[in-house]
Amino acid sequence: MSTSFLHPCLRRMLGDRGGNFGIMTAIVLPVLFGAAGMAIQVGDILLSKQQLQEAADSAALATATALANGKIQTSQAEAFARDFVAGQMANYLQSGADIKSTTAVNVQATTSGKSTSYQVTVSPSYDLTVNPLMQAVGFTTQHLSTSGTTVGGHSQTQGSISMYLALDKSGSMGENTATVNVASPTEPYTYDCNPHLNGNGTKVVYDKCTGSRTNYYTKIEALKLAAGNLFGQLNSADPNAEYVRTGAVSYDIVQYPASSLAWGTAGVSSYVNALQANGGTNSSGAMATAYSSLTAKNAAGNDAEDAAHQQKTGQAPKKYILFMTDGDNNNDSSGGRSYDTATKKTCDDAKSKGIEIYTIAFMAPAGGQALLHYCASDDSHYFQPEKMEDLLAAFKAIGAKASAQVTRLTN
Repeated sequence: MSTSFLHPCLRRMLGDRGGNFGIMTAIVLPVLFGAAGMAIQVGDILLSKQQLQEAADSAALATATALANGKIQTSQAEAFARDFVAGQMANYLQSGADIKSTTAVNVQATTSGKSTSYQVTVSPSYDLTVNPLMQAVGFTTQHLSTSGTTVGGHSQTQGSISMYLALDKSGSMGENTATVNVASPTEPYTYDCNPHLNGNGTKVVYDKCTGSRTNYYTKIEALKLAAGNLFGQLNSADPNAEYVRTGAVSYDIVQYPASSLAWGTAGVSSYVNALQANGGTNSSGAMATAYSSLTAKNAAGNDAEDAAHQQKTGQAPKKYILFMTDGDNNNDSSGGRSYDTATKKTCDDAKSKGIEIYTIAFMAPAGGQALLHYCASDDSHYFQPEKMEDLLAAFKAIGAKASAQVTRLTN
């Protein structure tokens, strides 16, 4: 073939651009696939990272809380946290991923006095398999890791309490409630029956008959059961009687010898269970005793209750008075109003000293309700139960609020 023929053919071939698009597509297409795969994968990675962070934070908080509440021991914390992470991530992990073995857990317990806090750090990680588009350009997995830390523990700051009960045991406390005694739902009783003339025919006399009737709890019995609810709450919060001191005084028209403030609830529980209903109503002396007991000075001239708690726990106690009546002060020259005035003065003095006053007007008349509403620290501290069930709930609620002061969980 002559060169005169080849030269024009070569020039035409080199000048022909008809295949450029195919060549460029072949070169650029893998890059485009890689870029698309990268964009999709970045979104997946960010979402997976967020899911992993939430699992780590939740596991750290749950583990610290479980430790603080005594549900698990420190030796169990690692397994607890790993199981928690696995549960949180169960719907997100790819098949075959074992996140438990790649989750690190660190627990540090710090004790100050009788208060323990737990710092828990949970650090999960795993390899995320990338999508096929990313694999096409040479990637296989993406390693994801994160860490979450939280602190939980029992803090007894201002956890000590001193509570004094001023309880009405007047004659009206012997009256029945509307609640049937579950232990003895019926009781025998005698009554006059079969009226007839005596032997001389001059007088109507009766025989004595015996019957059975519904047996209801009396108010004083309801009080004892309700107080048991309160003491149960305090005992649960302070099982070793280290942070709670209680005392009680009872009254009718006079006040009776008191149960002095002492650690725990055993003494005051026995005192309340021995109460018997009798007499009129005068709350002034009992409230004065409750107030003076909580603010008495020791031989050194310091607050006796503060000193007792300071010596045992190193804390200043929160002080409470629980004031309960079912009646209205009476039997003075002004129908009990001077007793009201003296009682209100004591309530004012107590509140000025930071003592919280809970009041319970149990099936009480308007006068008793007004007095106790005045003495309560605020509306949330005033209870007006009209039946036994409400009285039980009132004492339990007060116990729960006071118990919350003893131990608190901080996260």
